[in-house]
Amino acid sequence: MSSIRFNICIGGALVAVMSVAALLSVVWTPYDHTVLNVANKFAGPSGSYWLGTDQLGRDQFTLLMIGARTSISMAILAVGLGAIAGTCLGVAAAAIGGLVEDAIMRLADFTIAFPAILVAIMLAAAYGPSLSTTIIAIASISLPTFTRVSRAAARQVWTQEYTVAARAGGRSLSAITWNHVLPNIQAVLLVQATIDIATAILAEAALSYLGLGVQPPDQSWGRMLADAQTLIYLAPSLAILPGLCMVASVMGFALLGDGLRDLNDPKLRNETR
Repeated sequence: MSSIRFNICIGGALVAVMSVAALLSVVWTPYDHTVLNVANKFAGPSGSYWLGTDQLGRDQFTLLMIGARTSISMAILAVGLGAIAGTCLGVAAAAIGGLVEDAIMRLADFTIAFPAILVAIMLAAAYGPSLSTTIIAIASISLPTFTRVSRAAARQVWTQEYTVAARAGGRSLSAITWNHVLPNIQAVLLVQATIDIATAILAEAALSYLGLGVQPPDQSWGRMLADAQTLIYLAPSLAILPGLCMVASVMGFALLGDGLRDLNDPKLRNETR
C-alpha cells in the first residue's frame, strides 16, 4: 500500500470514528452530562459506566462524546469562517492585482502577528470567555493562511489559456473568478482546510485549558484536561482519555490532509503507481 493510500485510509478512519461519536452525541448519550452524582465520583469502569466517572460523578464516556462534538464542530466552524474570508480576499487579490493585492497581502501579514491566544485574551477581556470568542480567535489563524494559499493558486489559474481567452472575450473579473478560478482551486482549499482543522482542535484545547474557551457546563477535550490537571495522580484516566481522543482526531485530520495533498500532486501520484 502506498503512503498516499495509507494516509488517506488511516486518517479517514480516525476522522470517521470521531465524527460518528460527535454526531451521535447530538441525539444520544449514555447519561446527561449536566447531572452531578458526587456520591459516585471516581468510579471505575463497569457495565454502568464504561470508562468510569469523574470527580463530580459524571460518566466519562458521555463527556468524551460531548467533547468530540464541541471540539470538532468548533474547529470546522472556525476554519470554515477563516476559509471563506481568506479565500475571498485571496482570489480578489489575484484578480485585481496592483495596490489592492499589496494591501490585502499586507493585511494578511498583519493578522499573522496576532496569535490566537492573544486574540482570545483581548476578546475575553472585552466580552468574557466563551465558545464564540474561541471560534473568532481560531478563525483569525486560518484567515491569513487561506488568503495566501488561495491567492497563489488563483494566480496560477489566471495564467492559463482558458482564463486569458475568457478575459479577451470580455468576461468580467468576477465572472471569471466564479466560473473558472474557484472551481480549479477548490481541491487546494479542501486540503488546506483539512490540515487547519487539526491545528484548530489543538488551539481550542489550549484556549480551554487556559480558561479562555469553553465554559462549564459545556464540555470539550480541552476543558476536560483543564478540570483534570489537579487530579492527575488521583485519577490519571481523566486526563489520559481526552488526551488520547485529541491525539487521534488531530492525527486523523493531519494524515487525511497530507494524503489529499499528495493525491493532488501529479509527481507524487505518478511515483506511487
